[in-house]
Amino acid sequence: MRRLGELAVPGAVVGMAAGFVAGGLALVVGQPPGWAMVTALTLGVPLALLGGLYGVLVGSGKVRIGVFAPAALFWFVGFPLARLAHEVLSGLVLGGRPGWPSDLVGFLAYQAMVSLGWAIGFLWLHERIAPGWLRRVRAGNPRAAELFERYVVHAAALAEARERRRSRHPSRAGRT
Repeated sequence: MRRLGELAVPGAVVGMAAGFVAGGLALVVGQPPGWAMVTALTLGVPLALLGGLYGVLVGSGKVRIGVFAPAALFWFVGFPLARLAHEVLSGLVLGGRPGWPSDLVGFLAYQAMVSLGWAIGFLWLHERIAPGWLRRVRAGNPRAAELFERYVVHAAALAEARERRRSRHPSRAGRT
């Protein structure tokens, strides 16, 4: 379980960070600190759990690194569920009863549309955090070591493709 948990850490960190950003934004718009903390936790915890699950799927080879479509599909389902948990739990904690959206289907459909933006940001952050984390834990975790190697191979392939493009277009050689 520890080894799977280590694969989950980068995604869980991204999800929890998003919850704390939402809590910070709640403070900025004038919500009381307690409400902001409820927002941070009721959104952050579901996003952290789902983000961790995404990391386990990547680590088990069920989701390829560097590919957007699997992340988009994962979050197309996961993000609306996390937002629904946020709504229901926030209402329960702050108002004493679950905060079900009045138009559940419309709410879920809107969250599914928004999920693509979340998927882009999540994937971008996850793929920047995961290799460094995996490098730290790879010695005691064979799955982390294998996933780290996949990231190394992926980075090398991207660098090679970038060099091929630059060699075909010498005028772009100085640009990034």
